Amino acid sequence: MHYYRYSNAEVSCWYKYLLFSYNIVFWLAGVAFLAAGLWAWSEKGVLSDLTKVTGLHGLDPVVLVLVVGIVMFTLGFAGCVGALRENICLLKFFCGTIVFIFLLELAVAVMAFLFQDWVRDRVKEFFENNIKSYRDDIDLQNIIDSLQRINHCCGAQGPEDWDFNIYFDCKSESKSREKCGVPFSCCIPDPAQKVVNTQCGYDIRKKSKSQWDDQIFVKGCIHALEAWLPRNIYIVAGVFIAISLLQVSCYCYDSLKKNLFADKDLLKVEVVM
Repeated sequence: MHYYRYSNAEVSCWYKYLLFSYNIVFWLAGVAFLAAGLWAWSEKGVLSDLTKVTGLHGLDPVVLVLVVGIVMFTLGFAGCVGALRENICLLKFFCGTIVFIFLLELAVAVMAFLFQDWVRDRVKEFFENNIKSYRDDIDLQNIIDSLQRINHCCGAQGPEDWDFNIYFDCKSESKSREKCGVPFSCCIPDPAQKVVNTQCGYDIRKKSKSQWDDQIFVKGCIHALEAWLPRNIYIVAGVFIAISLLQVSCYCYDSLKKNLFADKDLLKVEVVM
């Protein structure tokens, strides 16, 4: 029986191990995301009762963490093994997936630009659904609080959006102490206070709107995010450039292998069975 091998190394070791080093970091990051997501689900008891996932009408941030972890773990593994073993199939899978993700992001950006009103309506609906589920999941609650506190905003389009939540709804017959209020993350922080006042938003919407400006943020988070994008356009562009460079490096590696396949002299090796 005979097989063929190349007389010299197929690719530069420096290039191969550079790609391998990048992907091992990518793979370890995926493992970390998976571990964090599974730990969060175990703390919430979801692993013992998966119906809790469908019971939440808003976004469960843990699901997003797990999806990102699975994608990073799979791509990192394919990239590591593909680079180390010079496996064309794994490298093509890795590069193809990276290209698909990049094109998907590009398509979303183009669609968002062309259909701004439709996207704005979907984002508004998404925010409102998460506001409804604010008290149903502690992770979702922390995400919303962080978003409002960092962007100095309140609700999707304004503080009145908190009427979508049964605990904050002014019109409901609920006996909640938070009725007609807003979460503490909507409050304008007092620099003199070192301890967060979690009751600062109580009954604020019972007052006239002219008094809101002194105590809470009145700008909606959708408007805040729309204003954030132009200010951070270089960061967004940098992410796209980084993904593009990774895509190019994959194809360079793949192309380099194909060229070497054509140029190297094959040695015929006989195997004695």
